Amino acid sequence: MKFFKYHALGNDYLVIDPKDCPAPPTAAQIKVICHRNFGVGSDGILLGPLPSDQARFALRIFNPDGSEAEKSGNGLRIFSRYLWDRQLVQDEEFAIQTPGGVVKSRVLDGGKTVRVEMGQVSFWSDKIPVAGPRREVINEKITVGGRTFSFCAATIGNPHCVILLPEISAGLAKQYGPLLETHPNFPKRTNVQFLKVLDRENIQIEIWERGAGNTLASGSSSSAAAAVARKLGLCAPSITVRMPGGKLAIEISSDFDILMTGPVTKVAEGTIAAEMFTIAV
Repeated sequence: MKFFKYHALGNDYLVIDPKDCPAPPTAAQIKVICHRNFGVGSDGILLGPLPSDQARFALRIFNPDGSEAEKSGNGLRIFSRYLWDRQLVQDEEFAIQTPGGVVKSRVLDGGKTVRVEMGQVSFWSDKIPVAGPRREVINEKITVGGRTFSFCAATIGNPHCVILLPEISAGLAKQYGPLLETHPNFPKRTNVQFLKVLDRENIQIEIWERGAGNTLASGSSSSAAAAVARKLGLCAPSITVRMPGGKLAIEISSDFDILMTGPVTKVAEGTIAAEMFTIAV
């Protein structure tokens, strides 16, 4: 099984072409492949390109715990760079179908930068989803681990819980992220962002990704957090999102359509040995 490894601001994925594997990897195989000690090590697996009747390419996204994600901003940038490296695309705009919707992408700067039209953010509970009556989920209370937070929820094809605080840290994300991810409010679990607004054009986030844990960067998390900051009137339409792994540029339209621009770096390519799967993790 051949793989190509890339990272987007330290958020790393393996791209596997379906032609190089007889069947999609099982949840058990994904856990081993993504394991930092017993496998290749990654924050997820991108399986594609797949055929699509809605776009030029289709993509499936798997988390390190074996679950499947609807959408990943960094994953989409990485997959776009992979398509460019394989000379399946050039400098034109192209569409990618994900379970979380169709996006449009373009590779820039000789492959070093990718711009993705991520789609429209919604704050409506039935779309995210969030339990309870239909409403926009803005500044609601949630209690986990003996602490009560005010949160906003959003979807850009996958669910997000955004918590605005005056100070944030990786420790905060690691302590409360897993509790929020699995809270009964979120029927499909949720990604979690701890958000600090620096000024009208800059925000900082710490991330707990559903199925992956604490990560250095996330494109969909950046999109959701920036949209929440904009929704609350705290930021301008053009926002730089600062994360432990680096910065992403987010542009928000009046309808909350998101344009994300950021870097991608190729790391390695190789072959996964069958022997690796003899060890369960």
